[in-house]
Amino acid sequence: MSNSTEMNPNNSESGCFPNADVVTKVLPTLYSFLFIIGILLNGLNLWIFFYLPSNRNFIVYLKNIVIADLLMTLTFPMKIASDAGFGDWELRLFVCRYSAVTFYLNMYIGIIFLGLLGFDRYYKVVRPMNNTSFQNVFYSKVVSVLVWALMAFISVPNMILTDQQTSEKAKTTCAGLKSDLGIQWHKATTYISLSIFVVVFSLLVIFYMSITRTIYQSRQKVRRGSNASKKSTRNIYLILFVFCVCFVPYHLCRIPYTLSQTASKNYSCQQKNTLFYVKEVTLLLSAANVCLDPVIYFFMCQPFRQMLCNKLHIKDKLQETERTCKLSTSQPGLI
Repeated sequence: MSNSTEMNPNNSESGCFPNADVVTKVLPTLYSFLFIIGILLNGLNLWIFFYLPSNRNFIVYLKNIVIADLLMTLTFPMKIASDAGFGDWELRLFVCRYSAVTFYLNMYIGIIFLGLLGFDRYYKVVRPMNNTSFQNVFYSKVVSVLVWALMAFISVPNMILTDQQTSEKAKTTCAGLKSDLGIQWHKATTYISLSIFVVVFSLLVIFYMSITRTIYQSRQKVRRGSNASKKSTRNIYLILFVFCVCFVPYHLCRIPYTLSQTASKNYSCQQKNTLFYVKEVTLLLSAANVCLDPVIYFFMCQPFRQMLCNKLHIKDKLQETERTCKLSTSQPGLI
């Protein structure tokens, strides 16, 4: 996975750098807000999920997303300090070698588990009578372990291959710290991670269309859709919303940005900086995912919502509204 702040390794030699105020003030300030909100929300989420048993597939997947989001959030302070110039070159090296890779590792783990959530909702609505291993909690735990292992296998070499020597006076970027093999692995993992996003996003769109069609057919037969199906449509819509806001913009610009880092083609200073600004803004949106995922937990997971309301001693108004709607739709002649 690529570093969030790296540019073409030749930039330092040509003296081509982005605006210092954007890099050292604006971006660290925005990431600081995300860190405060993200650490509070995900810390609360972890606390609530600690009390919930892993007795359903989607709860297992949600717990994995919470862990990935929390680990991703914990990388923000190192990026903030490095970009703002608070640390020395050793901090910069740590960010390039470990922190940035961990950021991307957990971002794509979160993306995969959002896709698994969508699949779980799809199977519940479109194929409710099929009792297969996909609905088995043990299966979901095995899949979770495999996801973490696979993504670690892809990402860890980026840490190992960021092994070039530097010094305190050198203004080497993160890409400049990679060996030739490291540059090639970086390009390969970029294409792999982009493929993961495209596959997951495409499947979510298919799931949404299938669920919508199933609900429409159900309404045509009985003149009303089930409450569970309506909630599943809402859940898929929420996941798609998070994808479109957080991840689509970044992945649209990731390939041209990566090529500006690693390709032999010469890019002008203006092109490099423009791609850098676009990439950083869209990456910030991806980082905001750690603040939007809790919305999915609240609406998608009723046990989570109930436990949260119990712990905070508040009423679950959403559940009361759904119960009222369910009673209303059960009346003859009402849709």
